[in-house]
Amino acid sequence: MARVPYLRREDADESRKALYDRLEAERKVPTANIFLALTHAPTQLDAFLTYANSLRAADLSPKLRELAILTVGYATRSAYEVAHHQSHGLQAGLTGEQLAAVADFESSESSELFDATEMAVMRLAKESTLRVDVSEKTWRAAADRLTDRQMVELSLSIAWYNSGVRIMGLLGIDLEDNYPNPFPNS
Repeated sequence: MARVPYLRREDADESRKALYDRLEAERKVPTANIFLALTHAPTQLDAFLTYANSLRAADLSPKLRELAILTVGYATRSAYEVAHHQSHGLQAGLTGEQLAAVADFESSESSELFDATEMAVMRLAKESTLRVDVSEKTWRAAADRLTDRQMVELSLSIAWYNSGVRIMGLLGIDLEDNYPNPFPNS
């Protein structure tokens, strides 16, 4: 249960209307619970959206970005992050079989469904999420396949979505009813 109320457009004062306009233009409608909770801090939410959009405009491929995000979600058991990013993963070119394998990757760390670059990205995301510092071996496996720019963008994406998991956990953000819980027994 959310620790702050979800502030909907009809409940907000006039000064926040432009923020709701932006949310509805840039994000899915109806507005996701995380954004409705963050509307209590409009200045930070505005910057949050700008930063999140910059990650999507990166040189890093959307497929690799979504593999990293889903790996973070599974490593932290964030139902919200996984549920919201499965559709993004499909749009980025992941197959349904690959989506299922990302969950298994969390424990097995191997799959013939992914190429060496994809595996290196998932290992980097997992190790960074679970241990913060990554080994040189894990870093090199990804860095030998990506440019320095892509590695920085990947690092920023991994860190960003780790922060999102922490925000959702702190605020107790509920998964919307129209998203299936990827961890139904939790």
